[in-house]
Amino acid sequence: MAETDQISAWIALFLGLYAVGAAIGELRSPGSWAAMLEDFEEHEGLRFLTGIVVLALGAAIYLVNPWNPADWLSVLVTVMGGGMALEGVVILGFGRPFLHFAASMLGAVNRVWALIAGVLGVVLVCIALLRL
Repeated sequence: MAETDQISAWIALFLGLYAVGAAIGELRSPGSWAAMLEDFEEHEGLRFLTGIVVLALGAAIYLVNPWNPADWLSVLVTVMGGGMALEGVVILGFGRPFLHFAASMLGAVNRVWALIAGVLGVVLVCIALLRL
């Protein structure tokens, strides 16, 4: 069981691992993120389930992470959780236009976004490991 002062680091570790894994997946199979977003745009059920999962995970992170204004990692993780919850609500309420916007942002630079996600993931993992 994680100690209260380590919860932010554990959440950052797993979010970082997620980002690294997703980045590796896109770099190994270019275009997979674009195909996934296309599937989300086309299928109502998949979009609805995605919205619920993102909302639930974001809410869980937001509620579980201790708020400590003196700890920047705690603030960052809380903001990330709140952002995820908000993203889930937006996917549920405005799914198709929101995901179309996300797909247009990816455009032809999926590799760049994957590299950015990978670097941010590695940074989160390193920060977390320094705290644990």
